[in-house]
Amino acid sequence: MERKSEQPTLLDGVAADLGGPRTRAFLDKCERLIPWDELARSVADVFARPARGGVARGGRPHWPVKLYVKCLMLQKWFGLSDPQLEEQLRDRISFRRFVGLGLSEPTPDETSLVVFRRRLREAGHARTLFDAVNRHLEKLGVILHTGTLVDASIQEAPRGRTREDGTSTRDPEASFTRKNDRTYHGYKSHIATDRRGVVKDFCFTTAKVHDSRCLDQLIRTEKRLVVADSAYMDQQREERLRRRGVCFGVVKRRVRGQAELPRWQQLWNRAWSSLRAVVEHPFAWMRNMGYRRVRYRGLARNALDFGLLAAAYNLKRSFSLRGA
Repeated sequence: MERKSEQPTLLDGVAADLGGPRTRAFLDKCERLIPWDELARSVADVFARPARGGVARGGRPHWPVKLYVKCLMLQKWFGLSDPQLEEQLRDRISFRRFVGLGLSEPTPDETSLVVFRRRLREAGHARTLFDAVNRHLEKLGVILHTGTLVDASIQEAPRGRTREDGTSTRDPEASFTRKNDRTYHGYKSHIATDRRGVVKDFCFTTAKVHDSRCLDQLIRTEKRLVVADSAYMDQQREERLRRRGVCFGVVKRRVRGQAELPRWQQLWNRAWSSLRAVVEHPFAWMRNMGYRRVRYRGLARNALDFGLLAAAYNLKRSFSLRGA
């Protein structure tokens, strides 16, 4: 059963114009331009299912799904952990107003957010909100269909420590990889963007999966152009794409026995590299939001987290692209 919001009080009216002007302006824009009801409906069945174990249980009414979705986006836009979000909801008037909480109402705690994400995973909604956001952007004409840019980034996970009994605290689902003579442990996010940096699709794997393994999945609907760095260089794939009528703008690297690239290949690489640079923008924004290491243990938890982060990025990016 869903918790009912309380009627606004006199205190809410007095505090209506309080809060930081920049944050209030940004959240007001989010309230106007994002179809929150539509996003909430896409995952509305999470509370229609029985609790873990398949047995329906009684308890307090849950918070509205729309409130939870707004909380998840707030976390990503402001780089907040669950405890930090609970603290900010208690402390910031603009956050409370945005999610629909009156000043005298109780506040969702961090455990309720953990349970909501778990329910999303159990209901098969690992990327439902991301897909719902992109359907909305498609309707607005924000996503371009003039080419696909692909890239991948490693998100490190703690390497853990060895316990006295010989077992390790390391995340068993994370894996190791080596890049630029450095060893990494964690996961890898693979993204496909349009030519303005909107994330069209993503794939989340452990770190040892090579960048090119997810490429065919990410470009399966592309009909014009694919741009990628040298890690994706593959003669057979290039020929397959050519037969589909797709130009494969991959940065070339030297092959065995080749002292240096010929002049035409250097010019080729320069042209594609300047275009490919746009795909770095989502990763740069995510790092600025504190996404340099994964927050959770396990592939499923971190894949959901990355999907929410990509959805939040697309929504924020769309504000500057509307009407462009």
